[in-house]
Amino acid sequence: MGVFEGITRSFKASIGEIVFGMEDGTVSIFGLVFGVALTTNDAKTVLIAGATGAAAAAVSMMAGSYLDAESVRDARRARAQAAPAQRRAELAGSLTAIRNNLRAAGVAPTDVDQISAAISRSPQAVPALRAALAPDANDDASPAAHAFWMFVSDLFAGFTPVIPFALLPMEQARIVSLAVTALLLLALGIGRGLVAKRPVARTALETLSVATCAALAGIAMGHFLS
Repeated sequence: MGVFEGITRSFKASIGEIVFGMEDGTVSIFGLVFGVALTTNDAKTVLIAGATGAAAAAVSMMAGSYLDAESVRDARRARAQAAPAQRRAELAGSLTAIRNNLRAAGVAPTDVDQISAAISRSPQAVPALRAALAPDANDDASPAAHAFWMFVSDLFAGFTPVIPFALLPMEQARIVSLAVTALLLLALGIGRGLVAKRPVARTALETLSVATCAALAGIAMGHFLS
């Protein structure tokens, strides 16, 4: 497998982490930055608070993603090494799931019976067959890959609302930060709709609405404490 192909596969397998990381980074850091920006006219204060928050959040989310993916992998490994009686029960359940998936796919009942009989003679193939018939349960990315994509997406999204305060005067930076954050959330919503094959307008509006509510919480807290 080439480097580019490996990166592409890990990207696709980690799409959930990428979406989650971008939403978390954008919303949490925008709320933090705007909450601080509305209580001070010192761009350096806003920049330090935002950059520190973005870096800390990205590292924290990366660690959480790694531990979560590793726990899932360990649980799968434990199931594969289970006691014989437990493995027989799990294989029986897997065979039932395979039969149901084949029926749902429109395979003729007689063919389902023949396939089931063949699988019963080679039970060691059941886990691989079930993974092939239910690809969402199969993970091509390592825990480190999941953690990497979470870190990159969270850090990129977290620094998006911060950068204007490093380049522009406070009044302009507030407006530009709001605009670029809204554009990023809109692009994220459109991307979610395309990947999940959902209505793009509805998904984009949903993403903007949820993010706005979360960001307003941070802004309100900044006002309250000031």
